[in-house]
Amino acid sequence: MLRRTPQMEGLGRRLTGAPGRLIELGTSPYPPKTRRRLKSINVGSFTIAVSCALFALTYAMEDFALYRGAVAVNLAMMAAALSVPAFHRINDMAAGVFIAAALLLGLFVLVALMGRLSGIQINFIATSALAFLIFGLRRMLFVAVAIGVAITLHIAAWLLFQEGLIGEGVTAGFLTQIYATIVVTISIIVAVVVYYAFWTAEQAEAETESLLGRILPASVVERLKLQPGEPIADSFAEAAVLFSDLAGFVPLARQLGAARTVAMLNHMVQSFDRLAATHRVEKIKTIGDAYMAVAGLPEPQPDDAARLARMALRMQAAADETARAFGVDLRLRIGIALGPVMAGIIGRDRFGYDVWGDPVNLAARLESTGEPGRIQVSGAFRARLGDAFAFAYRGSIEIKGVGAADTFFLVGPARGASDRAGGG
Repeated sequence: MLRRTPQMEGLGRRLTGAPGRLIELGTSPYPPKTRRRLKSINVGSFTIAVSCALFALTYAMEDFALYRGAVAVNLAMMAAALSVPAFHRINDMAAGVFIAAALLLGLFVLVALMGRLSGIQINFIATSALAFLIFGLRRMLFVAVAIGVAITLHIAAWLLFQEGLIGEGVTAGFLTQIYATIVVTISIIVAVVVYYAFWTAEQAEAETESLLGRILPASVVERLKLQPGEPIADSFAEAAVLFSDLAGFVPLARQLGAARTVAMLNHMVQSFDRLAATHRVEKIKTIGDAYMAVAGLPEPQPDDAARLARMALRMQAAADETARAFGVDLRLRIGIALGPVMAGIIGRDRFGYDVWGDPVNLAARLESTGEPGRIQVSGAFRARLGDAFAFAYRGSIEIKGVGAADTFFLVGPARGASDRAGGG
């Protein structure tokens, strides 16, 4: 999974203040993907504005009277670059079309003034490269037109303006200075814009993978990246499956109302999620007030059953804390079963990682036939834990789809047993 490097985080912090607000000007109405492109255009435009200001200053300091035309053109290009965010408010194409037209026209006029030996026409090549950033990959016709115009203007400038309109007052030394400065500034502008574009792409990828990591196990995310579109389905010889549910939830929800019910469930489920992370247990899903988790996949460990048992015991305390926070009576039932299961990605849209098999059905039945405030487990789960935990024998009960089965209540760690989080 892509990790945020210290360099990425440092740049992120620097871009959250005033510079970040400048980069985001005019982009807020658009969806994230379009915003990333428009922000890259803003970065390029602001960098171009700085470059034009420096060139205007260079011409003015050399001989303002002689180069007043070049000063005026650079200042006009600077003003055009600074106005780019305003064009975003028209639509997501307006700024790109405007800045491309302004730059191409301004550069052509500058070559006419200074002549081809100034090297100003090199900017047309950079404009061709930036056309992809300005218009995006989905508008290749605009990209092709921009590149065609830039190439045409480059050739026309070379053929038409061997000598500039300014005339003999332009010295060879100053032309060399302008040429060298153009090479440096083009390199800087392209480097800044491309770096920012790659950085935003990595940010978007990191956010996407972070979201996937909250939905799917990390190893499954890696498999999806390596084999996109390939079905993911695995069999596991043994896994421990947990279901929890709130007794009397429907009348309680009616009493609380929608807003407080959602807030209460969110409080409780978030605490369960933290426990799952602490005990290295995979949360599978929630359905209303029901919570499903599994230990033993996608990478089985010898202490899977013990970690799930410890999580279940602490889920009771977490539910009690939620009950106190909301001033309600929450009675949590938990069922746990052990055995072979299958797991994989189910669905194409809004897909999820799901688990199925006899232990899944049995754990659900153990939860529904259990007692509020207690953890009912199967005989196989109890046998797997051995003497590390204390149990109370409930007896043989009739379970739908299974028949008569011996079940046990998990009481807690056995006296003297370690209760470290995640320990076996």
